[in-house]
Amino acid sequence: MNVEEAIGSRRSIRKFKRDEIPADAIEKIIEAGIDAPSPKNRQPWKFILITEKSKKEMINALREGIDAEEKQHRLLPGSAMHLCSARRTVDIMEEAPLTIFIENFQNRNQLSFTLEEKLFETANVQCIGASIENMILTAESMGIGSLWICDIYFAYDRICSWLKTDNEIIAAVSFGFPDERPPKRPRKRIEACTEWR
Repeated sequence: MNVEEAIGSRRSIRKFKRDEIPADAIEKIIEAGIDAPSPKNRQPWKFILITEKSKKEMINALREGIDAEEKQHRLLPGSAMHLCSARRTVDIMEEAPLTIFIENFQNRNQLSFTLEEKLFETANVQCIGASIENMILTAESMGIGSLWICDIYFAYDRICSWLKTDNEIIAAVSFGFPDERPPKRPRKRIEACTEWR
């Protein structure tokens, strides 16, 4: 499968088979992430792989964090309507044989930035996004499905505590052999999102 085919066939998978992903395939996925472009070659990513032996603890941490957010509305008060969706995402993560948390180890969860620090951080987040895209396209090329997850933010403090990290968590991605083949979701037409000058 070439890159264009992988891009065209990739879908967000929400039903996974229980089959384990072979270790060599996982390494290939991670290596693709490491090969992403990186500003000044900083390579700010760190990958934390959660497999069956730690999955139950991860799921418990996420559920506890979401429960706390539902009671306190402290982290994402304007997004309370999405808590049900976040709970569903945790169920999906429980099904997947592998979840990878992607950290930006060059940012320590600070809330205020100078302009220079903000630009530095923006560049790091861009390359981590490219790293994630490399990983999910590589997985797709091997017949492995993925779900790029940001619902972890509803349990952000709790998951950081469970991971024992002060680093900024950018996202999580769950991987597994797909047990569904969803249709392509609608996308904007090229004319609606481009401006030629």
